[in-house]
Amino acid sequence: MALSSSRNFGMVVFWMAGSLLSFCAVAVSVRALSLRLTVFEILALRNIGGLLILGAMVLVAREPGMRLRPAKPWIHVLRNVPHFAGQGLWAYGLTVLPLTTVFAIEFTTPAWVALFAVLFLGERMSVPRLIALVLGFAGVLVILRPGMDSFRPEALLVALAAVCFGIQIATTKFLTSSNSTWTILFWMNLMQLPLNVGADLAIGQPLFFLAKLDPSFWLPVTGICVCGLTAHYCLTNAFRHGDAIVVIPIDFLRVPMIGLIGWLVYAEQPELAVLIGAAIVISGVLINIYAESRART
Repeated sequence: MALSSSRNFGMVVFWMAGSLLSFCAVAVSVRALSLRLTVFEILALRNIGGLLILGAMVLVAREPGMRLRPAKPWIHVLRNVPHFAGQGLWAYGLTVLPLTTVFAIEFTTPAWVALFAVLFLGERMSVPRLIALVLGFAGVLVILRPGMDSFRPEALLVALAAVCFGIQIATTKFLTSSNSTWTILFWMNLMQLPLNVGADLAIGQPLFFLAKLDPSFWLPVTGICVCGLTAHYCLTNAFRHGDAIVVIPIDFLRVPMIGLIGWLVYAEQPELAVLIGAAIVISGVLINIYAESRART
C-alpha cells in the first residue's frame, strides 16, 4: 500500500532514521518509567508531551497547514480509539517481554492492513496479500510457540496490538489526503489523553500521577514525550516522500536495532525462534509490497 506517489529516497532515509531511533528510544523509556508509572500513565505522559510540543510548534511556525480543525473528524475517532488500545497493549508487552519479541510480532501489522483494506476499503484480495497474511500468521505461531513450555501468554496481547495498529494505518491512509501531519498528531494526542487518564482512574490510580516521579527520571520522561511524537511524525513524513516498497524494508531494521539494545542494556539474548518467525513475517510483507509496487507501475 502506498501512501504517497512522490519518491525522494534521500528524504525517506532521513525520516526513517528519525523513526527508527525514536521507536527504540520510546521502548527503552517505557521500560524505565514502568518502575514508577502504570502503562496508562506512561501513555498519558506521552500525550501531554506531544500536545505541549505541537502547541509550541504552531505558535512559532504560524503556518496555514498547522490548523486545529480536523478534516473528516469521525475518521480521527476511528483511528485513535483502536490506536489507544494498541498502544496500551504494546507498551505493556514492552514491560514483560523481550524487546525483540515485541517488535517482531508488531511487524504483522502490514498483513492486517492488507486484510482491512479488503474488508473495509473495497480493495481486492490478491495472491500476494493472501501470502502475506498466511506467512504473517505462520511467523507469529513460530514466535509464540503455543503449547510449548516457552509460550508466553502476554505475547498474544502484542499480537492483538498489531491488529489495532492495522486499523490505525488503514484509517491514516484516508487522513493524509486531507489532513496535515501536524493535525493528525495533534488530534491523536488530544483524543487519547482523556482515554489514558480515564483508564488509569478506573484502575484506582491518582489523577495527579506525575507526583510519582522524581528528577532522576528526567531522561525517560524526555524520551517518551519527545520521541513518542517524533516516531509518528518521522514515519508519516517518510510515507509522504516514498512508497511503501521503500519505507517498510527500512522500518524492518527496528528488529535488529532493538535486539542490539536489548542485549546491551538488558542482557536479553534474542531467541532463535523469534528471529526465524520475524524473518517469515517480513518475507510475506516484502512479497506483498513488491507485488503492489509492480502493479502500480
